[in-house]
Amino acid sequence: MTDVHPAWLPPEAFRAIGSRRVLVHGDGPLAGTVRDEVARACARFGGSLCDGGEADLVLATSDHLPAHARAVLYGEEAGETGAAPGGDEAFPTGRRDRMTGTPDGDENFLVGRRGGVTVVAGEGAGLLYGLFHVVRLGERAFGADFPAERHRPAMRRRMLDHWDNVDVHPVMGQVERGYAGGSIFWADGGPRGDLDRVRAYGRLLAAAGVNAVAVNNVNVHATEARLLTDRLGDVAALAGALRPYGIRVHLSVTFAAPVVLGGLSTADPLDEDVRAWWAGATARVYEAIPDFGGYLVKADSEGQPGPFAYGRSHADGANLLAGALAPYGGVVHWRAFVYDHRQDWRDRSTDRARAAYDHFAPLDGEFAGNAILQVKHGPIDFQVREPVSPVIAAMPRTRLAVELQVTQEYTGQQRHVCYLAPMWREVLGFEPWGPGGRTVAGVAGELVAVSNAGDDPYWTGHPLAQANLYAFGRLAWDPGLGPAEILDEWIGLTFPDTADRLREPLHAIMNGSWETYERYTAPLGVGFMVRPGHHYGPDVDGYEYTPWGTYHFADRDGVGVDRTRATGTGCTGQYPEPWSEVYESAERCPDELLLFFHHVPYGHVLHSGKTVIQHIYDTHFAGAEEVAELRPVWDGLVGLVDPALHARVRELLDEQLRSAREWRDQINTYFFRKSGVPDAHGRRIH
Repeated sequence: MTDVHPAWLPPEAFRAIGSRRVLVHGDGPLAGTVRDEVARACARFGGSLCDGGEADLVLATSDHLPAHARAVLYGEEAGETGAAPGGDEAFPTGRRDRMTGTPDGDENFLVGRRGGVTVVAGEGAGLLYGLFHVVRLGERAFGADFPAERHRPAMRRRMLDHWDNVDVHPVMGQVERGYAGGSIFWADGGPRGDLDRVRAYGRLLAAAGVNAVAVNNVNVHATEARLLTDRLGDVAALAGALRPYGIRVHLSVTFAAPVVLGGLSTADPLDEDVRAWWAGATARVYEAIPDFGGYLVKADSEGQPGPFAYGRSHADGANLLAGALAPYGGVVHWRAFVYDHRQDWRDRSTDRARAAYDHFAPLDGEFAGNAILQVKHGPIDFQVREPVSPVIAAMPRTRLAVELQVTQEYTGQQRHVCYLAPMWREVLGFEPWGPGGRTVAGVAGELVAVSNAGDDPYWTGHPLAQANLYAFGRLAWDPGLGPAEILDEWIGLTFPDTADRLREPLHAIMNGSWETYERYTAPLGVGFMVRPGHHYGPDVDGYEYTPWGTYHFADRDGVGVDRTRATGTGCTGQYPEPWSEVYESAERCPDELLLFFHHVPYGHVLHSGKTVIQHIYDTHFAGAEEVAELRPVWDGLVGLVDPALHARVRELLDEQLRSAREWRDQINTYFFRKSGVPDAHGRRIH
């Protein structure tokens, strides 16, 4: 695929491995993938695959680990006896994976270096992740000795949801909220057929740590519904392409499938015929795809069918599918994105931000063990700034997945530089019960995100948006990683020959780009203010009098949504202490969330010492100026990156600057006309 950018796996990233003697020892398809990767690297850079004897790098499963390699990881005693002293805790035993024969869910690996030999030991996908860890280290993997380190993913499932349509949707196109061309999987009503591109995608995801992919839109239309039945072979082909990289396929299904596909008169989750239909359909799925991951469901939300039609609860609906999947080890991801999208904008008591909690918190403990409630990280809809969803702290007896959005629907749509790892790290590190308590990452067992990849030559439209896809996988593996550290990894892998000269300017462009985007768009957590439908560019009142529940309530006296218990919708009461009290108080509420929780006068003084209106003016002027400062930095990189990539980014920076200035002028003018308060610095406001 010479016309497709290699992203963070260019051949040069494998130079350190490919120039050495490497022993790959183990059975199973993923060990075969590791062997193929090493063979290609050695063929390019002059190294060799060894059958035994002297090797600079050993990659092996634990039952094939040579004695000298065991000595590197466990010491001389292990090398002599062939066993790790006290047992090998890195590779727990238990139910074994039906495809690889290795312990189910085991993705751990050990890596160490001693006496000039680097050793990686892992089972199944763990060995593959260990290989890519060495790729990230590069020459550092072959420098000074270091003791054995155990690596294990923090999240059991690290999943990307593709909002890809099989048929081209008349409004949303081939990919809903897609900003990187068409689908990797589907085109014009059928499979795309280019499985080489799918395999390349799986390889990139494995290198970042992703292990699951849902291959179709959560909004399941007529053609997409049939992927569960007569078009199942198309899904099986995708599963076959992704399997060598340890990635399991999941499928979005319509809750009404027994009616639209099975000819039943009902989809009632308590109906025995409905249960039998789902059991039979699921059995056929596993006959075709033995390592199938499970179902993803959007129900009773934005027009999608669900259990409410039958007087049943979301737990009833989720447990129906969980029961069908349980015999095969599958799971159902049930999205908590449920709210009234036909609300009366005149009714101040209805609050979209409350909806997920109101629907789901009373059901805690009622979901099956293999039903996973998939909760958006904030209570609204992937805005540039939101509080953490209160649902995450409210359901201790329910398996939770936190959902992020890698595709930049509300953060510049991959036309703007907006490195999202700082936002995600903040979310994952948030402590719902206050300082010193458990974090969001500690509560959630899984991390899921809407993918930003498409058939664009650069995968993500904006070449720098690749860093968001990479960062999602790395944070799902280790939520403690720093955003700058992850960005440094991405730079080193993506531009291995010029990374030393690119690091400083790329960090300057990307490190603070989320905060820059926030400055020139919606202020102080109020959200939206985007053009309806496509959500790109400013339209302050675009959603203000619509049924969607995304209001800012600006008037001549102030702005913001009163979500307090005292005088508003009571959303603050959905949070545990101390946050329920912090958010309730306009004086204690963090500045960046003030307008999410409070309607305040324009003269309200923030913790920064500025009034709300002056903050709006200052940040919007500053944000546009910061974007203007990016262009000369990027122009200075001519000759250090591929010319076509440089030109693509330069063109997109021009668009970002145009858009940032439009945001600045519209937001500032709107609030000047509302408030009548002039800018303290006398800058031009139209």
